[in-house]
Parts: sequence; C-alpha cells; structure tokens
Amino acid sequence: MSPALPRSTTRPRPRLVAVSNRVVHPRGAARGGGLAVALLDALRERGGLWFGWSGQIAERPDGRATETVAGEIRLVTVDLSSSEHEDYYNGFANRCLWPLFHLRLDLTTFDPRHYEGYQRVNRRLAYALHPMLQEGDQVWVHDYHLLPFAEALREQRASQPIGFFLHIPFPVPEMLTALPHHRELMRSLFSYDLLGFQTEADVQRFRDCVCREFGGQLRGNSITAFGRTLTARAFPIGIDAREFAKVAESPAARLEFQRVRENRKDRTVIVGVDRLDYTKGIPERFRSMECLLDRYPDTHGQVELLQIAPTSRGEVPEYMAIRRELEQIAGNINGRYAQLDWEPIRYINRPLGRRQLAGIYRASQIGLVTPLRDGMNLVAKEYVAAQNPADPGVLVLSRFAGSAQQMQAALIVNPYDNTAVADALQTARYMPLEERRQRHAELMRGLLRDDADAWRESFLEELQRCSLQRAEAGPPTAQAA
Repeated sequence: MSPALPRSTTRPRPRLVAVSNRVVHPRGAARGGGLAVALLDALRERGGLWFGWSGQIAERPDGRATETVAGEIRLVTVDLSSSEHEDYYNGFANRCLWPLFHLRLDLTTFDPRHYEGYQRVNRRLAYALHPMLQEGDQVWVHDYHLLPFAEALREQRASQPIGFFLHIPFPVPEMLTALPHHRELMRSLFSYDLLGFQTEADVQRFRDCVCREFGGQLRGNSITAFGRTLTARAFPIGIDAREFAKVAESPAARLEFQRVRENRKDRTVIVGVDRLDYTKGIPERFRSMECLLDRYPDTHGQVELLQIAPTSRGEVPEYMAIRRELEQIAGNINGRYAQLDWEPIRYINRPLGRRQLAGIYRASQIGLVTPLRDGMNLVAKEYVAAQNPADPGVLVLSRFAGSAQQMQAALIVNPYDNTAVADALQTARYMPLEERRQRHAELMRGLLRDDADAWRESFLEELQRCSLQRAEAGPPTAQAA
C-alpha cells in the first residue's frame, strides 16, 4: 500500500464533487446509509458539491439541475423521465449489472434498449455536471449505475482527477464476458484515474479480466489498457463505529432494547437485517433456521430469528418473487414448529429507524449476516458496534461477504451449507462469556482502525496522488475504441 500523502498546511484541499445515483439531504443521511454519512462528512470538511438523480420522475424533464444549499454543501439534482428510469435504473443497472456482478447469470436480462438508455442517462448526467466543475476539483463517482460517467465527462474535455468506487463485487472474467457490451464498459472505466474496490479479491478479478481479455499490462497498482493507465486498489468501506456505539446507548435504542428483551423473556434472539434482495441469502437463512430446529430440540421455544427485510426495487419481477418465496418458507417453518406463545421466525417486511435497529442489535444474542455474495455488508459492522462490551453478542458471518476479510473473529460460515450454519448458531448460543468478549474486542479494534474516515481519506489521498502523476503525463482524453 502506498504511504499517505503528507497534508499540506499551506495549500487548500481540493473541492470534492461527489456523484452517485441518488443524492441524500443531510437531514436524511442516517436513513441513506453508510455511504451517505461518509460522503456528507467529507463534503462538510472540504466544502463541495453532491450531484445525482433527484429520485423524481418527470414525464418531460427539461434537463435543468435543481440546487439546494446545506451549509457548505451544494446538493445538485436532475430528474429522469419514466422511460429513462425504466431503462437506466430498473433495466440495465438492476436487471443486468446487479445480478451479473453477483454471479446470478440466470437472473440477468440482456436488452439493447436498456443498455442504450443506461448510456444515454450517464451522458446526460455528465453533461449537466460538467459546467459546474472548477479547476482543481476532485470528482468521486460511486457505484455500478455510473460506470461510463467519466468517459462522458472526458468527452466534454473535463481534465479534473476522477475516481470511481464500486460498492458491489466485481465479477469473474468468465461472467463479465457474457455481457454483450463488456468491452465498451471496461474501456470506459479507463477514463477514470483511480478505481476503488471493496476487497483485494475484487481488484484481482478486475486485473485478471483486463489482462486476459484486453491485453492489459500491470505495474504495481497501475494497469494499462486501451491506451491509458489507471490505478486500481482496494479501499474497504467502514462505518463510524464510535458514533454507532453511542446510538446504541441513546434513549430510543435503550427503549427498543428493553422491549425486545422483555417480550422474548429468556429466549435467544437471532437478528438478520437486509434489504429484500436475492443476493442476501435470506431463503437459505430460513432453511438454516429450520435445520437448527431439526438438529437441536433444545432450541424449541427458546430461539427466535427476527428477520427485518424491507422491500427494495419492488417493481422488479425478481424482487416480487423473492418476497413471495420468503413468506411461504417462513409460513411453512412456523406452521411446523410454532407453539401457542412462540414462533421461530418473525419476518418484518418494512424499514426500521436507525436507533430502533441499534437497540435490536444490542438486544440480540446472535447477529446472522449470511449473504450469498456481498461487496462489504455494513450490517455486520453495525451489529458489532452496537454490542455491550461487557456482555456482547456473537456475529455469524458469511465467508462471501466482503467484511469477512476484516472480521475473522466472527464465526465464518458457508451460507449454502445449512447444517454448518445451524451448528454455528448452536455454538454461538453456548459460547462462554470470556470468549465472546475476546472476539468482540478484536472485531471492535478492526472497526475503529478501518472506519469510514480512514476509507474516505485513503481514497481521496490516493486520487490526489494519481492526479499529480497524471499532470506529469498530460491531460486525459476520451478513450479510443
């Protein structure tokens, strides 16, 4: 890893221009998740601009941007038409790239109309942002919705350093090449100066793809292809663990803690919190719960899985299907095992507030985080941060979550192996207090070291380094085919 750039006391830090699919107002940052909090902290510190889609659908959007000022931060948004939203967001982003990058080729839709809409929206967004850019800005683009965004900016002769961070996993080359337009998308990534990934494994998959498919050349963290060189590195995203621990001590969280503990009496509460998505492994989790009940009769009436899974992308057919599947599995298991005063699975299909969740995390003796494939998964980190160090719960974590690389003190499981997950849950139930404290202390040390500030600053410092190197090589241009 390259050493951090020394912070100058005389030269002002560059203005940050953050670009993401959605823009979140500071008042709604907690509901917007870890990315929103991290970006707003950076924007508050440096002053800057956050640009993206407004979340609004206009039948005939005029292309003009709407600006809101919140302190030192400018929030700039544009509307999309219903057809743009369908092709760009529901279509190519969430019915093609999302399943493909999560290795679900069986759920991937290849529709040329969606791809054209995706490219068209990226160009329109880039053209709307370009007049607002200033010399010396740092542009930080986020996630799979905006893969070709830098290429569109370069077409407008934008010379600012542009970095990109992929929040989801990068696929293996054999999977990516199933995408009809994979060459164009990979070429567009080389209009960025810096690519950030969640894990070293993601970086390696990216390098393998570029070298095997496009004749890329490696030199340290740099990779050259399509006539241009960029830097590719892992920057695992973190949370503000200290702040979330304080949230878990707040009056609202304490009230939720008491409510959960009183209602469940002396039962073991296992908590799962996920967006309703087929990548999260919730059906497999329910079947692991069924396996636990089958293998360990002492769990009957004594263990409850509290699964919170608010609906996301509810208009996409695959998400409608998984909701029906989960309701059926939970109903079958509860029908088989429930007692008059107990159900083994309590399934909640609506969002809960941050303080309420923190209280539930703290009241739950086991956190069950078992995605089939996940870029990072911050729920695992929030669960650990919310625990009482004197009597902490146990984290059971999928080996296929990016966070597993940093959280080896959890009980690491294969989410496809129902028996192994059931056995890990039983181990967690009876884990001695001293071992729970030791595991929690090790996990917390990692969370405090690799927090959201470290993630943000390491990325932006590396982008600054890349911009200095690029200044010596000359201004970037749009890529040739």
